[in-house]
Amino acid sequence: MPQDENLAAVVSSAAQDIGSFIRTQREAAQVSVRQLAEKAGVSNPYLSQIERGLRKPSADVLQQIAKALRVSAEVLYVRAGILEPSDPSEVRDAIITDTAITERQKQVLLDIYTSFCQQNEAVSEEPTTEPTADQPSTLEIQQFNETQGKELQNGEEQACQEPADR
Repeated sequence: MPQDENLAAVVSSAAQDIGSFIRTQREAAQVSVRQLAEKAGVSNPYLSQIERGLRKPSADVLQQIAKALRVSAEVLYVRAGILEPSDPSEVRDAIITDTAITERQKQVLLDIYTSFCQQNEAVSEEPTTEPTADQPSTLEIQQFNETQGKELQNGEEQACQEPADR
């Protein structure tokens, strides 16, 4: 049973952490509990219980609260222990804290940024192969293609001229 007690303590700690964070954000936005509850679509008593650490909100409720506070849902998920914190990134932080764009726009930008980073990592992890005796280098391939292209063009010119000469 000690594991159950430890788990309960961790859950309680996470609930208090997210609750105090939400309260701090709400106060910084100069919004009352009642106003935030209304904007987030939750009851006033439920939001109050979340802020006091008595309740641990679901991911859906956190998303609604984040939208109402105009903060990133990702930040609330990390605070609540739903998501693992990501590596620090100035770009990610700038997107998350930008108040000029909506949560949906932030998520789209973060998705695009993440995909670009993953593509760049994949390219940098690809093994670079050096040409061997039986493998031509890139330069040799380019030179071969140029030569073949010129020969092809000359052949087409001759083919076009042959019927005219007859």
